[in-house]
Amino acid sequence: MSKSTRNSGKPITKSDIAQVRELAKGNTPTRVIGFKIGRTPNSVYKIASDNNISLEPPNQSPYNRRKKS
Repeated sequence: MSKSTRNSGKPITKSDIAQVRELAKGNTPTRVIGFKIGRTPNSVYKIASDNNISLEPPNQSPYNRRKKS
C-alpha cells in the first residue's frame, strides 16, 4: 500500500502534466518526480502513460552494447 501524499485524491492538473514532462526530459527518477509534484510514483507512471511521456532515459545504449576498447 502506498503512502498518502499531499495531492492524493485530487484531480491531475495541466501543471502536473507539464512538470512531469519537463522533469522526465532531464532523466529525473520517478520517485523524485512524485515527490516534487506531491504524488506517488505509481501516479507519475499513470500520468506519463496517459499523456505519452517517456520515462526511459534517452542517453543510454541498451543492454550495455558499448564497443570494447
